[in-house]
Amino acid sequence: MSEHARQIAAAEELVRCFSSGLKAVQLYSPGHPIVTRATNRLADHLDRLLEETADVVVGVIDRQVIVDGIPLPNGPGAAETAERFCAVGIERITVGRGVNRDEIVTFLHRLAAFHPSRETDDEDAVQALGSAHIRVGRIRMQRREEGSSGGAASDMRAAYQDAVTGAERLWEQARSESSPDPNAAQAIVEGLASSVDQNRRAMMAMTAMSGYDNYTFTHVVNVSVLVMAQARSLGIEGALLRQFGLAGLMHDIGKIKTPPEILAKPDRLTDAEFAIMKRHPADGAELLRRHLELPPLAAIVAFEHHLRIDGTGYPGGVNRPSLNVATQLCSIADVYDSMRSQRSYQHAFPTDRIVAVLTQHDTGRFDQQLVRRFSQLMGIYPLGNVVKLDTGALAVVVQIHAADPSRPLVRVVVAPDGSRLSTPVDLALWADDSPAGPPPRIVCPVDPKDAGIDPLAFLDATAA
Repeated sequence: MSEHARQIAAAEELVRCFSSGLKAVQLYSPGHPIVTRATNRLADHLDRLLEETADVVVGVIDRQVIVDGIPLPNGPGAAETAERFCAVGIERITVGRGVNRDEIVTFLHRLAAFHPSRETDDEDAVQALGSAHIRVGRIRMQRREEGSSGGAASDMRAAYQDAVTGAERLWEQARSESSPDPNAAQAIVEGLASSVDQNRRAMMAMTAMSGYDNYTFTHVVNVSVLVMAQARSLGIEGALLRQFGLAGLMHDIGKIKTPPEILAKPDRLTDAEFAIMKRHPADGAELLRRHLELPPLAAIVAFEHHLRIDGTGYPGGVNRPSLNVATQLCSIADVYDSMRSQRSYQHAFPTDRIVAVLTQHDTGRFDQQLVRRFSQLMGIYPLGNVVKLDTGALAVVVQIHAADPSRPLVRVVVAPDGSRLSTPVDLALWADDSPAGPPPRIVCPVDPKDAGIDPLAFLDATAA
């Protein structure tokens, strides 16, 4: 058994013990033998875990149990644990070294008896469930509803940059050891998924504003975010959402076997070089399928992401009656992010041109329903784009209008005369004509650096 598999098994056993102990104190008197056996089992397992670490952290995000950063499948005990955490308002418990059986029993009884108030947030009451070695509370990074305001700009930048840095380390480690680290990959995706949960708009905007000096790593992070954004729009959440994100992050991992001089070539590849490049889907699938700790979806997407539903693409000679939906979302995100990237041999294409490429082969290269959903999600002018209006004003795109992606909600930050607005003003460009005339129209996108505008800050600004 690998080290990661052992950690997962230990985490799953912890959750089973915790769930059994909680059920026991709910159903039986404190001195009942069933309570004694269940709590002793939990205490013994915690003692074993705490021999190797100073504390053990159990949390719940989107009703998925996570133990020391390891997302667990919805197996025995996990669903009950997630349900109780959510009902009480707990997002995290931390059990420290030195905890004893009496503390564990007291905590289980308190947790079983606790009923949160509807009138208050019960922050103090939740923390009071703990003890000297058991800390209870909510995650301090407050999650917000989509579209809500708040100062998340610096958090999103940090989360995005951490992911890019982590991807670079992951690739270098994989190149030196000929195998990627599953723990590192899952940690990157967990951070991205949490950020997408917290503020999907800001994270999608980050993918548009990132620099491309380090294209390989920004690209895989962008694809991961865009795959998860699409998946969420299809109703995919929790553990499966993270599997989609992991597949997006790892889709190009086979390139670690591609010669560096081909990967870094500033000009277009020759036919011979491109033939070598086309090996990376099969190479990536082979690398990923060796890791039983990783979901099989990652290897599937790595192999399929350059195949098209009409049978074209590569690897050549592969006949697929259908492609996995995660592959199709990844393929759309991959083409989109590649085409909008400024590189030495390629100018960045505007979104309307990219959407035209995705739709021009409507005989079957891409699923057109998924392409339509993607264009509605991204808009012709994606979230965070700085645009110039026909009035001369400058604005930041803050909401896509699905019915007409070319006419989003924009937040005007620079007046037509060039002066900065102290309070930005929101304009719905799809709105019906008013007595004052039709709404402004977008003339063109503007480079945020040229305009001196930080778009991410205005995604969280308060508008008039």
